[in-house]
Amino acid sequence: MSPVIQHQRRSLPAYPAPLSHSRWKLWPGLTIAAALIVLSLAGLGALVWEAELPGLSEFWSNRYLRTVVTFTIWQAFLSVVLSLLVAFPVARILARQPAFPGRAFLLRLMELSLVLPSIVLVSGIISVYGRQGWFTGLANEWLGTSWNLYGINGIVLAHVFFNAPLAARILLQAIESAPASQRRVAAQLGLGRWWYWRAVEWPAVKPVLPGLAALVFTLCFTSFAIVMTLGGGPAATTIEVAIYQSLRFEFDAGQAALLAMVQLVICGFFWWLAARHGLTASLLPDRRVASHRSKAGSSIWARLGDGTALAVFVLFLVTPLMAILLRGLPGMGSAFFPDGTFSVNPALLDATLRSLGIAIPAGLMSVIAALLILASGTSQSRPTITRLSDVAAYLPLMVPPLVLGTGLFLLFRPSLGNSSEGLALVTLINAMMALPFVLQMLRGPMGSLDSASRMQADQLGVLGWYRWRWLHWPRMRRPLALAMAYGTGLSLGDFGVIALFGSPGQPTLPVLLYQQLGSYRIDAAAATGLWLVLLLLMLFSLFNRLGSPLFNSGLAPKSSRTVPEPEHA
Repeated sequence: MSPVIQHQRRSLPAYPAPLSHSRWKLWPGLTIAAALIVLSLAGLGALVWEAELPGLSEFWSNRYLRTVVTFTIWQAFLSVVLSLLVAFPVARILARQPAFPGRAFLLRLMELSLVLPSIVLVSGIISVYGRQGWFTGLANEWLGTSWNLYGINGIVLAHVFFNAPLAARILLQAIESAPASQRRVAAQLGLGRWWYWRAVEWPAVKPVLPGLAALVFTLCFTSFAIVMTLGGGPAATTIEVAIYQSLRFEFDAGQAALLAMVQLVICGFFWWLAARHGLTASLLPDRRVASHRSKAGSSIWARLGDGTALAVFVLFLVTPLMAILLRGLPGMGSAFFPDGTFSVNPALLDATLRSLGIAIPAGLMSVIAALLILASGTSQSRPTITRLSDVAAYLPLMVPPLVLGTGLFLLFRPSLGNSSEGLALVTLINAMMALPFVLQMLRGPMGSLDSASRMQADQLGVLGWYRWRWLHWPRMRRPLALAMAYGTGLSLGDFGVIALFGSPGQPTLPVLLYQQLGSYRIDAAAATGLWLVLLLLMLFSLFNRLGSPLFNSGLAPKSSRTVPEPEHA
């Protein structure tokens, strides 16, 4: 018998366990799911109510709107194809080479691509690939070609930079999950790389591919800060940017609502296609590192080719980060030591506190909502209703946050009387945007309790709060800390919603960075960008530390600390 359950059996009180009734598992999650659906429909409906929708024939006859829709689909399609073309060989190389210096650091860097602020990394991409960038100078001198970053070139390049590492990490996780028996048989047969791919790797990645393609497509389709910075004109405008322009400059709520419906239909169609071909729960990387090595193509020349290809990928990934570091360090000195003594720039300090005041509550809200939704999914009494919770949780991926925020602003307009209430609305929307990613991170650890332990706990009456305290908490502590870090990081780097509702006089760090770039204060912008990245890394380190056993808050008894816990985080 498990030491945890033995301890629980000795310490169970005579009265029923708190939160042990089945309704505590089902109804809080369903309430959150219903609130997500109501908020999404209310935000979209408020825009439709405030303005008359243009007809579909009028919409399609408008050349500008037609160009916006076609360009959005085209750039997202190109970004998905190129991201996967980069991700597949990188994932296969990392699977074949499980032990080389810096591999663990590279995997962590690939995981962070999801939460690194896009407005910051775009400045690094401009430093490398812009008109005065390092790559541009080499291309002009050695290849004799002219390179223009702005337009579809820069948009697709930035999307590949953000999504290829994430896709490669997820594909690597799928490859490493291939059955050990298949790998042993392939090694005994001496299969080459092509046949090893056909027999072992492709069956492992095939179930993940539809959901991964839908995720990358949605991220590229709804991209805002990248297109806003690198678009370069009306010919390179996406639906998300067109919605922002309609609301911010043209005050055309009807056009924004129609564009939002178009985006919802297109993204929903791709997720429906992905669901028809099968979705898995492995759409975000975990932090397990496999120890097996593929024997396919392990000659010295094969390893040399793998090393060369991986070095090119690392160079592609690291050079913008190095540009941010090199350009930001001089500005950091003036920001924190203006007169030779330590003194933080008041504007930078205010923006930092404002960003943390939005990001930390948003991350906490997304984690709590994800836990409640996952808890409702464990109830088997009403599978159709619990499945609705999952669908509602992914709805924020398809509803544009700008439209959602504008609709809710119009809906709550009589009660939104000051800027702090507007920031509360931004916090709510950021929490909704982070929820799908946090949900994916917690889904696997939440279901990691094996059926034998569940049956034993049911027989002994370890239910409700006691089951969470003794069985789930030791397994969930690290994943919860990591999910909190991701939810906070996603909100910390948000530029879309705060750009629409934030006050120019009270900016967050991304808005302050955009203002500095717009006023050509390059050194100050580089310092702000570097500070934002460092703040994000400090938050990840803090939450990782809080999730370690040294910071166990005492929820688990001493006997439970001897029970091995799965490395899901």
